[in-house]
Amino acid sequence: MRLHINIDHVATLRNARGTKYPDPVLAARACLDAGAHGITAHIREDRRHIKDDDVQRLSVELRGLSDHRGKSLFNLEMAATDEMVGIALATKPDVVTLVPERREERTTEGGLEVARSAPALSMHIAALRGAGIKVSLFIAPDRVQVEASRAFGVEQIELHTGEYAHGHEGELARLREASRIGHELGLEIAAGHGLTTENVPALMAIPEIIELNIGHAVVADSVFMGIGEATKGFLAAMKKGRS
Repeated sequence: MRLHINIDHVATLRNARGTKYPDPVLAARACLDAGAHGITAHIREDRRHIKDDDVQRLSVELRGLSDHRGKSLFNLEMAATDEMVGIALATKPDVVTLVPERREERTTEGGLEVARSAPALSMHIAALRGAGIKVSLFIAPDRVQVEASRAFGVEQIELHTGEYAHGHEGELARLREASRIGHELGLEIAAGHGLTTENVPALMAIPEIIELNIGHAVVADSVFMGIGEATKGFLAAMKKGRS
């Protein structure tokens, strides 16, 4: 079971004042020191939090740790566009997660439309995989989207847990079914969006989920306890759900 911490909102806080601090790279290091298995960052078209220089520095920092630990540590979230794929090809993160992106949204809402995607999605996936980058698709917990993702030949899917986090009825069952289908198709199953220490344990009852990507709640908790302790809190919640 892996925990990846999304450090976007450390950059959000930095950008609010136009300072050099808090540095998302230092935050990434603190999360890993506290036991996190990897770091996630989302570079958006409008660069509202993570900047190009952050991606470059994270890539250098985490590549050295990947070589030392023998693990995939850096997951770069991005839209499936020529510009973003070019950034990934230049910086070589361990994993690229392709997500939908709308400039007016506060955060990524909903999953990527894979089943009815444009031909460009296939070309972007092929370019990333051809460069040796693992590709994950951020999708709704829906059979059609899971099966379409497998048809594209990606290694992993990340199931959108936003509706589950909002407490919508039946969402845990949907996540369980999508995880089962994906696992049977040979996909690694990750999950993320809106997760907290309160709702993570129930999600861990789904054995096929092997990775969580959590950001906002970790940074929010870190205001009160520090980012290292916030990371440990989520690791404990995951362990509680699997015990």
